[in-house]
Amino acid sequence: MRAAVPGPVSRESGGRVTAEPLVSPAALAERMPVTDRVADTVLAAREATCRVLAGTDDRLLVVVGPCSVHDVAAAMAYARLLWDMSEELADDLLLVMRVYLEKPRSALGWPGLLTDPSLDGGFAVHSGLSSARELMLAITELGLPIAVEWLSPITPAYLGDLVTWGAIGARTVESQVHRQLASGLPMPVGMKNATSGSVQSAVDAIRAAAAPHAYLGIADNGAPAILRTSGNPHCHVVLRGGSGRPNYSAEDVRETRRRLRAAGLPERVVIDASHGNSGKCHERQRAVAGEIAERIAAGEDGVRGLLLESFIVSGRQDVVPGEPLVFGQSVTDACMGWDATASLLRSLAVAVRERRRHAQPLVSVINPVASEPSQHA
Repeated sequence: MRAAVPGPVSRESGGRVTAEPLVSPAALAERMPVTDRVADTVLAAREATCRVLAGTDDRLLVVVGPCSVHDVAAAMAYARLLWDMSEELADDLLLVMRVYLEKPRSALGWPGLLTDPSLDGGFAVHSGLSSARELMLAITELGLPIAVEWLSPITPAYLGDLVTWGAIGARTVESQVHRQLASGLPMPVGMKNATSGSVQSAVDAIRAAAAPHAYLGIADNGAPAILRTSGNPHCHVVLRGGSGRPNYSAEDVRETRRRLRAAGLPERVVIDASHGNSGKCHERQRAVAGEIAERIAAGEDGVRGLLLESFIVSGRQDVVPGEPLVFGQSVTDACMGWDATASLLRSLAVAVRERRRHAQPLVSVINPVASEPSQHA
């Protein structure tokens, strides 16, 4: 019996796609080039981040800033505040600003500045790409390093040259596409534990990202290409809580280090003080970070960094058509306000100084060549 031959599939059988031309990464970079100042900021900050994560620089990495950027002017105002703070606390903290442009969603919601810069569902991607790169250039021109969460696997081709630290989120850490992506990124990448709370997912992602891969992507000229990666040796775990419980305790950190050790990986752990670790209460971030500070002051060296959600104005707001937005207040997750942030950062710096006072320093932060990171950085 002959098998039936299926006929053509109707367009009404499922979703539809329309396509429009997109500027190439090379064309965008030519229009908005990297200056010497920006290149120096990014390279120096990547190298410093690698040393802090490795423990050869005894400072604490702190990735801090808005949950997601929705207003370029407010983001720049925050960046100037953080730049001043980074100068004040440079001996003890390595401050990197969150400039998150893509918002991963469990269901629906505003997807971020990159694809909806007007917050109106218009999906003006060309405008979003230009706004994002212009903002990132302005912040790094100040001398302030930038952190992002990588969501679209194409975005790094457009913006990766401006980023010091990247994250793979809890919703994508088990994705093979994102593990392949991380394996070729030219910066340290934090792998968050899965939304289920699984730390092993992050450990597995680090192992995968450390290996070479080949996958489909786009070249700088915008043409489809086979991308071959070298493997990224600077990936690390980010503990962010999950399944209704936090995972920032000393025991959680010890267990995470045990898993990394068992996998033959460096024991690099960063704590996300928001999300599941704060019970999604922005004010509780101070308590989480305060406990970490106490442990650091007492000699804890297993935590190499912290993530904090912070903006100029505390809390969050809804986007209401026709209504003005509060300047410097999040439209996604609620954030700490600036005054609370500044106080907390100073407390963390004191904790690092106290730890240093009780222990032989691993390396002076004044001597940047004491330990050379891998060329991958």
